[in-house]
Amino acid sequence: MRASDPGTARSGPAGSTTLLVIAKEPLPGRVKTRLTPPFSPVEAARLAEAALGDTLRTVGALPATRRAVVLDGAPGPWLPPGIEVVGQSAGGLDERLAAAFAACAGPTLLIGMDTPQVTAADLAPVLDPGAWDGCDAWFGPAEDGGFWALGLAEPDPELLRGVPMSVPETGAVQRRRLVDAGLAVRDLPLLRDVDTAADAVAVAALAPHGRFAAELARLTGTAVR
Repeated sequence: MRASDPGTARSGPAGSTTLLVIAKEPLPGRVKTRLTPPFSPVEAARLAEAALGDTLRTVGALPATRRAVVLDGAPGPWLPPGIEVVGQSAGGLDERLAAAFAACAGPTLLIGMDTPQVTAADLAPVLDPGAWDGCDAWFGPAEDGGFWALGLAEPDPELLRGVPMSVPETGAVQRRRLVDAGLAVRDLPLLRDVDTAADAVAVAALAPHGRFAAELARLTGTAVR
C-alpha cells in the first residue's frame, strides 16, 4: 500500500513476480573496467561473465512468472535455458532501468549482475506469497552506496528517471524517491558489488563454490578460502 493512504493494508498484487537482471554483454574493455589493473580487459570480461552466469543460475532456479536478462549487447553461451533476453533502451542508466520496469506489468524485481554471491535466501522475501501484502517496493542496498535490487509492485518508470547513478549517494536518493512517492518500502540484505579487485576477493569468499570464485582462482592461481 502507499504509506500515505489511510485505512487498513490491502492484499498484495495477484500473481507471481517478474525477475529481471540488468546486464552488459561481457566483452573485454566494456565490462568491469575498474578491475583493470590488476586484471587485463580479457580477464575482467571473464570475471564479469562468471558473475553474470552465477546470477542467472540463481534467478533461473527461483519461482517467477517471467525471468529475463535486460541486456546491453548480444547473448552468448553464458545464457542458461529459461532466461528471456530483452534489449536495453538507450540513455543513461536511470533511463535504462526505467525502461526495463516500464515494459513489465505486475510485481517486478530487478537485480544487477555484480553480486554473484546472491542466493535464493537473499531474494526469498520478495518471492514469498505475502511479499507484496502492504508493501509497494523492495530495496536492496549495496555497500558502495548504490543498490543491487529494486522491486516494485506497480512498475513506474518515473520512480527511477533522474536518480543520479554510479555515485556514492545513488542508493539513498533512490530509496528516498520511493518513500517520497508515498510507497511502503521493505529492505533486502546489504550486499557488496564487484567493482574492484578487493571486491572480487571478498565476494568470491562469500560464494566459494560458484563460477565466479572458480574463475578468480584460475586467474590468480590462489584458491578462494
